[in-house]
Amino acid sequence: MRAEAPVPPEALAAIRAPFQAAGAESVDTPILQPLGLLLDLAGEAMRARLFVVQAEGGEEACLRPDFTVPVARLHLDRGAEAGRYLYEGKVFRAAPDQPDRPEEFLQIGLERFDTGGVSAEADAEIVALAWRAAVAGGRSDLSLWLGDIALFAAFVDGLDLTPALAARLKRAAARPRLLQGELARAGQPPSANEPGGLAALLSSLSPVDAGRMLEEVWALAGIEPVGGRGPTEIAERLIRRAEAASAPALTLDQAEALRRFLAIEAEPADALEAVAGLAGPKSKALKAALKGWTDRLAKLSEAGAPIAHARFATALGHAFDYYDGLTFEIRSAALGADRPIAVGGRYDSLPTRLGGPADARAVGCMVRPRRALSETAR
Repeated sequence: MRAEAPVPPEALAAIRAPFQAAGAESVDTPILQPLGLLLDLAGEAMRARLFVVQAEGGEEACLRPDFTVPVARLHLDRGAEAGRYLYEGKVFRAAPDQPDRPEEFLQIGLERFDTGGVSAEADAEIVALAWRAAVAGGRSDLSLWLGDIALFAAFVDGLDLTPALAARLKRAAARPRLLQGELARAGQPPSANEPGGLAALLSSLSPVDAGRMLEEVWALAGIEPVGGRGPTEIAERLIRRAEAASAPALTLDQAEALRRFLAIEAEPADALEAVAGLAGPKSKALKAALKGWTDRLAKLSEAGAPIAHARFATALGHAFDYYDGLTFEIRSAALGADRPIAVGGRYDSLPTRLGGPADARAVGCMVRPRRALSETAR
């Protein structure tokens, strides 16, 4: 495993200082995390990035790839309605095809949990906090990039799609490859996508019966399942895949509308105006989401985020599937878009999926101190 070079103590203290001043409780979480839960919450695409471990006869686990899910679980275990948690520690993500990237590296971050309506003040606090910490590393080439998964979902809702297709597109919001796949098959008739094999057979059964059949297949073939998932879960995924393959594709007009939406990238006010220009007669949710951004931009500016020089990109998402609202990145011109200094956003649905209240609200950020460090300070 490739470990990241350490950050000099003085530089690390400077990057840490804005977080310490935020008044959050310092917490730590176990390095070993349950594999199945993380895959359910962060998405199956994360599997290739995880270091999986398993004791003999035990459940599969993985080395901590991020702090958000563990901190959310810690918060919910306490039964508190609100909480602010500061963390600092190593995370682990495999990068077998990128030998120049560390697989063990340091993160510092803050997660904020509330209840009630989405708070523009909370969003602004987190973005401004990440900006101050990133700037403390000494770089002079930083830029703030904003996005919003909820805008994408609201835009999809205005396209008059079948429920199955709309849900599939929303699940693919942060996965460029899956989105491009949906766009590429636009205009194709359902018959061109009919599933075959085991997935088609399972799709005619209930999830429980499909799970039992899958167990029988494994037993006959002498297969020992791996990956932290039970037969019913795997069967449900195969059923969804079969249904997706046989569902109607986007029309050519719908695909073109999505391409125009995903291509928007400009200063925040101009980008949001461009999104509004694409809103159709069935886009009430999109118009409401855009109205919320007027207040959010004002709060971001008041909090000290560099809105006058920021960029807004409708295609900006994160590797983890649980983000469902505001997303942001702080980038360095020297490192490029694929190595952000800091990332964060809103993930209101995550606490609920973990068993929390329906009105739970959550937003957070993390900074990579080594990336934030200026070249002269290394």
